[in-house]
Amino acid sequence: MKRQAKITLVGAGPGDPELITVKGLKALQAADVVLYDALSNPALLVEAPTTTIKIYVGKRANNHRYTQDEINLLMVQHAFTYGHVVRLKGGDPFIFGRGHEELVYAESFGIETAVVPGISSCIAVPELQGIPLTRRGVNESFWVITGTTSSGEISKDITLAAQSSATVVILMGTRKLTQIVDIFTRAGQANTPVMVIQNGSTPKERLVHGVISNIHQKVQQAGLGAPAIIVIGAVVDLHPERQEELAALIKNYK
Repeated sequence: MKRQAKITLVGAGPGDPELITVKGLKALQAADVVLYDALSNPALLVEAPTTTIKIYVGKRANNHRYTQDEINLLMVQHAFTYGHVVRLKGGDPFIFGRGHEELVYAESFGIETAVVPGISSCIAVPELQGIPLTRRGVNESFWVITGTTSSGEISKDITLAAQSSATVVILMGTRKLTQIVDIFTRAGQANTPVMVIQNGSTPKERLVHGVISNIHQKVQQAGLGAPAIIVIGAVVDLHPERQEELAALIKNYK
């Protein structure tokens, strides 16, 4: 019996497979097909039935297995052919994940759709390092910005963010780190704390912290690369390692 076509967009969370939601797990367990991204942990695929078709459609910089148009078409074709398609996306489907584009495309064919929000790395990864994006008496807001726009250019919003006292979280920005440093330096923030966290929430997690004036050099020395997030702002000094460094500096000064 042919099953009714349905597409569910599921946020897989920041990387740790235990950070997917219960509703996300239930969707996987009811999937006939799973189309999964590079940033969704493959360990989650065991939650789907053994009969489920699993297709990797991951996209990384300069390494796109499928174009977005091809992914859209795969979703629709497999929904009509097999029934319930789960589109498993790293983080949250609507945070720089093109989830809404996929949703609109599916709905244009009259396919039933659903969205399961995910825990975004922009909040979870700093939090797991003990860095709050907001802290009373330190800052009043935060920005979440893509480092690289669809045209491949650096986002103009970074220039605006650099003029504020808000915490700035930049996703997909490691390849633009030199430009980011230049923007914040010109905004008078050379001494603003920064942390770069690669593969956050996973066993492969690595991090570097410093200030705007030295972060690029430190990242290069450590060999950090994508996927990583960049956290800029006074809240970075609340990280335990940074607190120890500051305490040592104060002790030596006394």
